[in-house]
Amino acid sequence: MLKRALQRRIMVYSLAFLIISILYFFPDNTTKYQSTTNYINVDSTPIYLLNKDNYVIRTTLISSEKDAIPKIKELIEALTIGSPTSENVPKNFKQIIPKNTRILNISLEKGLLKISFSKEFLNVSKENEEKLIESLIYTLTELKEVKEIMLFIEEEKLETLPQTKIKLPNTLNRSFGINKVYDITSIKDSTKTTIYYIGKENNLTYYIPVTKIDNKNNNKIEVIIEELKSSPIYETNLISYLASSVELLNYETLENQISLSFNNEIFDLQEENISEEVKYSIALSLKDTLNIENVIFKVNDKVIATMKED
Repeated sequence: MLKRALQRRIMVYSLAFLIISILYFFPDNTTKYQSTTNYINVDSTPIYLLNKDNYVIRTTLISSEKDAIPKIKELIEALTIGSPTSENVPKNFKQIIPKNTRILNISLEKGLLKISFSKEFLNVSKENEEKLIESLIYTLTELKEVKEIMLFIEEEKLETLPQTKIKLPNTLNRSFGINKVYDITSIKDSTKTTIYYIGKENNLTYYIPVTKIDNKNNNKIEVIIEELKSSPIYETNLISYLASSVELLNYETLENQISLSFNNEIFDLQEENISEEVKYSIALSLKDTLNIENVIFKVNDKVIATMKED
């Protein structure tokens, strides 16, 4: 009898150990975690190239440089047609700086980047002349050290684009806009809202920023969400993964941060997570339009995800 009782104890202890081991090594998958995502990865940096539809698009480039000036030169080289780093540019996208363009002079002081290019910089088609400036502005201002840019050709200030006759402001920043779409009745009191749509190319996801220029003095946060919820009338080939049933219930802005509260429809496939494409589209749009660094996503007053700038 004693032997049988001992065997039962050993079986009980063994079963208990087995259950504890299962719980330890295979935790409950229903536990939810808040995700924090940076705008870019540690070893990559955004670069703005042309896609097959001739949009200036945002993708990423593996970067080897850490300091500002070497990284600026690396990015400019990556944007230049026929450069030694062309093979590092994601396939199916086109570089835009004309072949044989050289940097004659470059300086960076207190956020102001001055670049003097050789005359080859202007060997671009009329159609792509403004896109060249947009690509350069948006690529270089992705670096936290660069706030504004001044362009020179052969050491002479570039004030007007020679073919389109577009006058450039004294210093260039993201207020210049990108892939512009106009819906204005007057040049006075116009406002700009930049919205990031989604593109797909051979299983690669990238983003297409479009700057809407109009005379409507609407709430830009609400405009961004509403535009992403519906296919734009003016360009049906721009994609958004934000469902039309999503509702922005509330938002709160702080110094460089905004907290957005949504209904459950923002969840991906009815799971308690938000797709990367939706998070990036909203966060990048707010970053460009309102100069927001951090975006917090909430559902039912619970923080689900945070997008933050590196």
